[in-house]
Amino acid sequence: MSRLIDGYFFALKILIAAFLAAMVVLVFGNVVLRYGFNSGITVSEELSRLFFVWLTFLGAIVALRQHGHLGMDSLVAALPRAGKTACFAVSHAIMIYVTWLLLQGSWDQTLINLDVAAPATGLSMGFFYGSGVVFGVSALAILAVNLARALAGRLSDGELIMVKDSEEQAELEGVQHAAAGRTPPGKAA
Repeated sequence: MSRLIDGYFFALKILIAAFLAAMVVLVFGNVVLRYGFNSGITVSEELSRLFFVWLTFLGAIVALRQHGHLGMDSLVAALPRAGKTACFAVSHAIMIYVTWLLLQGSWDQTLINLDVAAPATGLSMGFFYGSGVVFGVSALAILAVNLARALAGRLSDGELIMVKDSEEQAELEGVQHAAAGRTPPGKAA
């Protein structure tokens, strides 16, 4: 099961890279064609926007799994284990609720816009809103597993603090774990 989950997240990273590369080619190609040849790629702007939305939501899924989102952990870090667990459970319950709302709204919008064609490409606008559905399902699974692990007492004190105060702190901890030959908490082995 772990290999399947790791494969899913590897596929997400590949998609993110592909979307980013496609955006660069479309936008740069469109600029060159407009200024150099007084022409352009008609679907460039629309596809770039679609790829950017998907890239953002897929990146948020990967960051959620790796606990890569930034936040304030000063108060939670000072609490005893029971306080950390309570804050973790409450914050995850809130995130699950908000993610459910996002999933429900994205699903409704996807269904409403399935038959609506985008102006330049003619693609269904359901693809645009489908990114929220993919994010919602993936994020709910990640959050539910994290919450279940916390309530079962299978998270260390360090894992109960799932955010970092700064990018530099997160990078430093990653380098320290790599130097010690271990995988950072929250990262797949």
